[in-house]
Amino acid sequence: MGFWAKKLTRCFSRLSLKAKIKQVVAWVLLGWFYFSLPAALFHSPASFVITDKDGNLLNASISDDGQWRFPFTNETPEKFIKCIVAFEDKRFYYHWGVDPIAMIRALSQNIKYGKIVSGGSTLTMQVIRLHKQNARRSLVNKAIECMLAVRMECAYRKKTILSLYACHAPFGGNVVGLEAASWRYFGRAANQLSWGEMAALAVLPNAPSLVHPGKNSAILLRKRNELLDKLAANKTIDESACRLAKLESLPGKPLPLPQLAPHLLDRLKKDFLSVNKNKSQPSVIQTTLDGHLQQQVNAVLNHHHQRLKGNQIKNAAALAVDIETGNILAYAGNVFETDLSIESHVDVLASRRSPGSTLKPLLYAAMLTEGSLLPQQLVPDIPTQMAGYTPQNFDLSYDGAVPADKALTRSLNIPAVKMLQQYKYGRFYEMLKKCGISTLNQPADHYGMSLILGGCEINPVELMGVYSSMARMYSHETANDGEWNEEDWRPLNYIHGHKPSNKKSHKKSSGIFDYVSLWHTFRAMTEVMRPGEEGLWDSFNASQRIAWKTGTSFGFRDGWAIGVTPAYGVLVWTGNTTGEGRPELIGLNAAAPVMFDIFRLLPPSSRWFRPPVGNFITMNVCRASGFKATPECAETDSVAAGEQSVQAANCPYCKKVHLDPSGKFRVNDACLSPSKMTHASWFILPPVIEHYYRQKHLDYKPLPPFMSGCEEDAKVLDIIYPNESAVIYVPVELSGEKGNTVFTATHKKSQAKLYWHLDNEYAGVTQNFHQLPLNPSVGKHVITIVDEVGNTARRQFKILEKAR
Repeated sequence: MGFWAKKLTRCFSRLSLKAKIKQVVAWVLLGWFYFSLPAALFHSPASFVITDKDGNLLNASISDDGQWRFPFTNETPEKFIKCIVAFEDKRFYYHWGVDPIAMIRALSQNIKYGKIVSGGSTLTMQVIRLHKQNARRSLVNKAIECMLAVRMECAYRKKTILSLYACHAPFGGNVVGLEAASWRYFGRAANQLSWGEMAALAVLPNAPSLVHPGKNSAILLRKRNELLDKLAANKTIDESACRLAKLESLPGKPLPLPQLAPHLLDRLKKDFLSVNKNKSQPSVIQTTLDGHLQQQVNAVLNHHHQRLKGNQIKNAAALAVDIETGNILAYAGNVFETDLSIESHVDVLASRRSPGSTLKPLLYAAMLTEGSLLPQQLVPDIPTQMAGYTPQNFDLSYDGAVPADKALTRSLNIPAVKMLQQYKYGRFYEMLKKCGISTLNQPADHYGMSLILGGCEINPVELMGVYSSMARMYSHETANDGEWNEEDWRPLNYIHGHKPSNKKSHKKSSGIFDYVSLWHTFRAMTEVMRPGEEGLWDSFNASQRIAWKTGTSFGFRDGWAIGVTPAYGVLVWTGNTTGEGRPELIGLNAAAPVMFDIFRLLPPSSRWFRPPVGNFITMNVCRASGFKATPECAETDSVAAGEQSVQAANCPYCKKVHLDPSGKFRVNDACLSPSKMTHASWFILPPVIEHYYRQKHLDYKPLPPFMSGCEEDAKVLDIIYPNESAVIYVPVELSGEKGNTVFTATHKKSQAKLYWHLDNEYAGVTQNFHQLPLNPSVGKHVITIVDEVGNTARRQFKILEKAR
């Protein structure tokens, strides 16, 4: 036991019994006085409130008890402090919670009138009464209020007491607190109110049920003007300000609160409750949104909604971000509609949707980074079937072969699948996860090759985060000394002052993409043909250069447009939250116009991504094929490529051919002496690729024919059925449906693969057993079959409507 404890015990033991009792009672009273006031006075639920980056109100939800009650803040407007002190407690700064003068005055008035006409309560006592939830008025309760008020003055600063009053005083109806009242009655923040408006609010807590705005306006007007006179009398405002304030109109019926970002409000509310299981009261959450831009994006989205819903496309969402910070500037999770069937309450930006073709740039950049692809390298674009999976281009046509960058620009599906086949879908799956895509909940085999065409579900915010990280990373090439910096790759942020991180701040030499690959990717994305009048964007100096991509999911269920500049990124989704597909729901037509309208709201970027400055090599490539050049390539170009591109494949299409002296015929040593031959470099595509390539490239030079006596005469391909000019009648099956015609062919090589076309439209492929059932319409047709080396067979036939 300590020295002082022993001394106190010795002193207490020397006291008489009566003195000891007095000491105990004194300590008990002192203990009661100390612990009489709880640590937290108020536990009422508050509204969930979010503001923009400048503190302007975006949205608020009503509290769980049905009141508009904003969270506590210690920042009370000076005008309200002046008004409430003058109206309720003019000696507030001079008493210790109880004002004896006011108590005596109230007592004398109550005795004079024979009823309670004045309470003499200080603001501190009123805070205690609010804390006790308006306990019944009596002498006992009044005495307890006085004691607790004194205790409160010992524990709280005057400013805090005023803030507690301002945040919890009733202002009529279901409005509690100054800030909620300011928005409900005047439509703006309390710190923006005039003297007349603030005075009108200051008199409300005194009798909220009697002077509800819109009712008993004469009483409210009298009380407000009396308060303004007091403010003029104590020199808070001058006489002219007082007269002008009296001319201000009183508030009418309560106004609706701003609802600029309702979906983000719900998202933040869920985030908060998931972290705070006890549902403790949040403060006002300041977001990264730009309030003015948010209003404009909402307007753009709803303008296009009127256009789209005519085609039964009922929903749309948009996102605008700052590339450098990764902050979300506008968050429109859906359109604004009162029609419940529209389901505008669904936050699409927090949902998972099929991304369509929006993942193609990531595959292109990944293959360039690893060196397995060069920017303009030809990729096959022919009828393709992989284990039962048959991808098709959107326009159902084929180019035979197309440069990889043009395939990305045109968003061709078959080249993308061919590229993924080379890259392997398992690796692409892991790369997407490394990029920050968290919604791939199934194993890679579940998605397979369809992964590149949107056969998965992606969260729009995460997708925009990947694109913005790509743009941010490239913009920092010089600052990062050409190395990968993990800090530049991070998710988007919508909380002001918060900076998400990947928790790895060190630089390292390799990452997801290299800088030169991002350069080529953005360049290909700027060449996408814009819709409508936007197609002439590069004819105007004021037009923004944007790297962008569209996407359309299978079944026309999702239309996407996503674009970036060095400064900003915009994502737009259009569709139906029900998943209903519409034929008109195409990213280029439905989402892209919205995206470009939003980009026009953003400050135009004065710079574009500059070419890479280091960590790349200059490679000679074949001009005809885009592959790494070989001695057989007649013409070459140089291209910047990643250092890994030294391993790129040599051009397989440029070869030396042997010709006769005239150069008109191919020869071999069986028909012409080598000494008499001439030799030329020739761009030679495989026969199946050539078949389609020649249709789109009239300048393609096929190989010259063999000189007589040099070629083989054996016929390797023939059509067994139908015969030339056959006339066919197809009977009706037992089911009542028209039957199929089974076409049959043969090939000298048993393992040959044959490609079938009906009237120049691709119909299917066979291997080993060459039979294909088709259902041609009535009339004349041509069946064409091409094998892998270009041998071709054709038949003309006619389908009859009725049997002869």
